[in-house]
Amino acid sequence: MPNSTSSDPASVTAPLRVAGVDGCKGGWVAVIVEPDGAMRAERVAAIAALFERPLAPDIVAVDMPIGLPERVEARGRAPERLVRPLLGGRQSSVFSIPSRAAVHAGVDAAMPEEERYRHACAVARGTSLPPKAVAKQAFHIFPKIVEIDRLLRGDPALQSRLYECHPEVAFWAMNGRTALDQPKKVKNAPHPPGLALRRRLLEDAGFPPELMSPSRARELRVGEDDLIDACAAAWTARRIAAHAAVSFPSPPERDAHGLPIAIWA
Repeated sequence: MPNSTSSDPASVTAPLRVAGVDGCKGGWVAVIVEPDGAMRAERVAAIAALFERPLAPDIVAVDMPIGLPERVEARGRAPERLVRPLLGGRQSSVFSIPSRAAVHAGVDAAMPEEERYRHACAVARGTSLPPKAVAKQAFHIFPKIVEIDRLLRGDPALQSRLYECHPEVAFWAMNGRTALDQPKKVKNAPHPPGLALRRRLLEDAGFPPELMSPSRARELRVGEDDLIDACAAAWTARRIAAHAAVSFPSPPERDAHGLPIAIWA
């Protein structure tokens, strides 16, 4: 079941610096929300860089799995099983993550990509019941999952500052806990009605239109959907900072290394 530490308003202002982060080609796109409410978007090469700067965010919500299972049962981790039914036609945006061993097997730089993929699939089949290979979409984000996994295992103090989120769950919450009826992409191409719907929800939550405009996405060299998703992650980070977020599951589960396993919104 979800957990909420307070009421569930559509928008919460927190007196902390927070950031929402989404993966993009060559790094990450981050939306920073200052304590006074000012917002900006930027690219960063690594998640760690956000925490190393002098004015580092107190809370960061990232659209990337945190907490990896040793073995995987049908339908994936508890967060995925819990949020899929909420999203209606957007359920396919929540894909199952394989075991930690399979994820790490897929990032061996000494192997060609196809060989890494086959190796990751073999490990995934051996650590799942029923045996299941790796989806190509999941495989392509393995390096970013490993980046976060290594960061949190190397600096456990960051576990109280870096949280997993999912943009579509954030939009579900923004939309009165109702799934959106428009996708962001159709056949891997931007879907203008779906992007416009998400921008409207973010504007209603206090995000300025220019922050998530197509021109700003081009300036940052990121996809429009990546920038919008980073804004949704920042919305979640703001709620976490204000103790207004919900977690799936509640309380969060823990993996073998003590990392939390939960999606926040």
